Amino acid sequence: MADVLTEEPKQQVSGGGETRKSSCLQEESEVLEENGHDAKRFKVDPEEQNKKYPKRKVVLLMAYSGKGYHGMQRNVGSSQYKTIEDELVQALVLSGCIPENHADEMKKMSFQRCARTDKGVSAAGQVVSLKVWLIDNIMEKINSRLPSHIRIIGLKRVTGRFNSKNSCDARTYSYTLPTFAFAHKDSDLQDDRFRLGQETLDKVNELLALYKGTHNFHNFTSQKGPWDPSAKRYIMEMHCETPFMQGGLELAVIKVKGQSFMMHQIRKMIGLVIAVVKGYAPPSIMQRSWREEKVDIPKAPGLGLVLERVHFEKYNRRFGNDGLHESLDWADEEDKIETFKKEHIYPTIIQTEIEEKSMESWLATLSIHDYDATSQEKTEVNHEVAMVHSDDGGDSD
Repeated sequence: MADVLTEEPKQQVSGGGETRKSSCLQEESEVLEENGHDAKRFKVDPEEQNKKYPKRKVVLLMAYSGKGYHGMQRNVGSSQYKTIEDELVQALVLSGCIPENHADEMKKMSFQRCARTDKGVSAAGQVVSLKVWLIDNIMEKINSRLPSHIRIIGLKRVTGRFNSKNSCDARTYSYTLPTFAFAHKDSDLQDDRFRLGQETLDKVNELLALYKGTHNFHNFTSQKGPWDPSAKRYIMEMHCETPFMQGGLELAVIKVKGQSFMMHQIRKMIGLVIAVVKGYAPPSIMQRSWREEKVDIPKAPGLGLVLERVHFEKYNRRFGNDGLHESLDWADEEDKIETFKKEHIYPTIIQTEIEEKSMESWLATLSIHDYDATSQEKTEVNHEVAMVHSDDGGDSD
């Protein structure tokens, strides 16, 4: 209750004084225009104009196709690399949800994303938290300012201290790939003619299951040494689903749920399993990758990676039924999420694979990795780098 009360806006008393003030500004503006000076600074401040709307902390459920973007997180001051947040912040300003001076300082609106998806990575269930003016038809107005491959699918009120990243218990990702990625390197079929058999699928799932639990994933990201505590991550579930045909390709979807993931971690987890299944690396490399020595691990393409869902179990138990806030489970939005995936995410993955052959090209590089190489010297260097350049251990994939 205290969080809600702190968000109540200050009431503005309007009367004759306000009318006289507005009239005075208008007259002054007209005089300046006659003298040839710019009168723009006398226009009504959007922040003043929108004070009639309550300013509240909300979460936005987002879906987007990440192709052509350099990830989710915005790089303020850099227009060279366009991100999903660039599009979102612009839409928030143009729709009147936030003042323009918040655009370059997102902390003013208490903005936080749940996961920093990497370059080219898509999302069906990204969640961001921020303070906005609750204008009429807010979702419709934001979406009208966004490209069709970025949508706000849901909006809910949350407590004033809610932080989408810190309040998140777990994240679920999917990775869609053509099944020929699992064809053994000595097989005659290394293209779309390959079909994934049950024996190979079982082997894939046996390897993926090894990731479950807490392991040291320093080899699955950059700038983290084996002594960095943030390199230890907890994986709750990881498996490959039954393959299916779409767009002329046999596809399979790998699902992984974990507390949090580091940059490139999921793509390297999948890349290592593919290297083992194809016969380039021995199964023993899995356990070896969690030890202190440096292991050369290939990184699968980012094209098929999708942030499926973020989980807020603890928040839901505490606030979901308090009568003031809604549970963040998004069950009512499932149909919209699936529709967006079918219209914007899956077609992009399939069409890009057919045109650019990103998986096929990447598979050709697996033979150049040295899966037996270990170097104590490299490990010591990495330890020094991790101590100097250690980050916050946040999510990226």
